[in-house]
Amino acid sequence: MPEPVEVTATGQWPAARTRAGAVRRALSGAGRFCRRKPLGALGAVIILALLLMAGFAEWIAPYAYDEQIPGARLRAPGRDFLLGTDNISRDIFSRIVHGARVTVTVSFATVFIANVLAAAVGITSGYFRGRYDICVQRVVDAWQSFPFLIIILSLLAVLGPGMPNIIVSLSILVAAAASRVIRGATLSVVENAYVEAARAIGCGHVRIMARHILPNVAGTIIVLATIGLGGIILAESALSFLGYGVPPPHPSWGSMLSGSGRTYMYSAPWMAVWPGVAISLVVFAFNMLGDALRDVLDPRVRGSSRQGRDI
Repeated sequence: MPEPVEVTATGQWPAARTRAGAVRRALSGAGRFCRRKPLGALGAVIILALLLMAGFAEWIAPYAYDEQIPGARLRAPGRDFLLGTDNISRDIFSRIVHGARVTVTVSFATVFIANVLAAAVGITSGYFRGRYDICVQRVVDAWQSFPFLIIILSLLAVLGPGMPNIIVSLSILVAAAASRVIRGATLSVVENAYVEAARAIGCGHVRIMARHILPNVAGTIIVLATIGLGGIILAESALSFLGYGVPPPHPSWGSMLSGSGRTYMYSAPWMAVWPGVAISLVVFAFNMLGDALRDVLDPRVRGSSRQGRDI
């Protein structure tokens, strides 16, 4: 006969009460984060708006990104067209909204791939050390000695244009720099007693790295990913500005700045101003959120700020 399930005095099941408590703790933590890091909270709101724009572009944008509106060439921002129109009668607001999808896809895919590669290289390099670490770090040093623009343009010349190739090229570049930071965090974790204890009881290398090292460097990886998103958005915009980004007619904020945006800078400045504002806002948001997460997740920063308050 099954055992009876305990019901609390308030009539709630224990599982429901546990879920409600978890929700309350999450909301309390979010409120505390907003009070302590208002700029980080503002960045999170902007990023949420970006994700909503990218996910619901068809419902938010009044026109398709390539739709030419008769008789609406070079219209200034106003009631009919919120951000104006371009030289071939396309609504700029609609193109910025649809361009958010390109920005989100490239930036988040690049950060995911780059941090997976960086974590694999950085953790193994910091864990095994010795000759393996020396060889890996010399390769990373040599890779980082080349200018960013030369490497990315060379990779795109070999791979060709297109969103997947942009993601692969940027991922390789970002992973090299991020692996150095993750390696440094791994070196500090490897010296802890629980890692030595895991070795003493016969745990394998993969288990130690997955169960004991990765969770302790996860905060560093999250901060790197958040801050790196802003730089990746700038890099993608720069490539689109140079003509190596997502091919037309798909809108990209960087490509909206170049070409017609430069040609009509004086007669129709809104064609270049609004994409530039969008890029600046999103990069600002990711940088502010990344700085806030670093202050929250990095114990060294927490310790220094606590000492400052005590003084």
